Amino acid sequence: MTRLPLSFECGGSRLAATLDNAPGSVGLLMVSGGNEIRAGAFNGQARLANEIAHKGFPVFRYDRRGIGDSEGQNRGFRRSRQDMAAALLAFRAIAPQISRVIGFGNCDAASALMLAGGAGCDGLVLSNPWTIEDGAQDMTAPSAIRSRYAAKLTQPKEIVRLVTGGVDLRSLGKGLVRASRSRSAPSSLADEMRTGMAGFLGPVRILIAENDRTAQVFCDRWEKDDSRILRCAKAGHAYAEPHAREWLEARLLEMLRA
Repeated sequence: MTRLPLSFECGGSRLAATLDNAPGSVGLLMVSGGNEIRAGAFNGQARLANEIAHKGFPVFRYDRRGIGDSEGQNRGFRRSRQDMAAALLAFRAIAPQISRVIGFGNCDAASALMLAGGAGCDGLVLSNPWTIEDGAQDMTAPSAIRSRYAAKLTQPKEIVRLVTGGVDLRSLGKGLVRASRSRSAPSSLADEMRTGMAGFLGPVRILIAENDRTAQVFCDRWEKDDSRILRCAKAGHAYAEPHAREWLEARLLEMLRA
């Protein structure tokens, strides 16, 4: 396995990328979420790419325009289709042995892949997709609020706080109103993601870190019976927990080996 820094062109800008090379004919295209650089939070994507490459699968990571080492203007995840297409083209050129590419994204990178109908990838691993509209204030799913209140009612200290006036009743009232809703408010972004994925025919896995608020809101706004959803208990947004890192790597390898 070798790690190769490189660059490619997108819309007149030079984008920085990294290839963790391996001999396999199936490759993994990592799309970074938010304004995160290709190494990932706390170097998480770089470590994951190294592990996947050591298992025999090449991995391509890149900074989209205006992020990290890449030139150009940051256009946000909604307008990153061209960046993903250029990265996929560069990946296939630098690793010509690959016949299939699995696209992987966490948070709004997953949303970007969905909006772009898979962005030319042959299969998708979509983690904790972002369905929260710009400017939205409430990022907590009603189901998560109910679970939190139920847990508090089992703690004697919380009950004492309630009866002795240690709880802000105004905040409590607002929380109870939100908890009484059956689901999160509708999201036009979620609807756009459904439309984008409607014509995608390749295999898809939707990964949910159960302790992540972004994932909880997504689950409230997505079909409950979607058989593509897989859940990791006690996992946070970036899968930083040891058991969650192992779980994420195992799910990616399953798709790459399929």
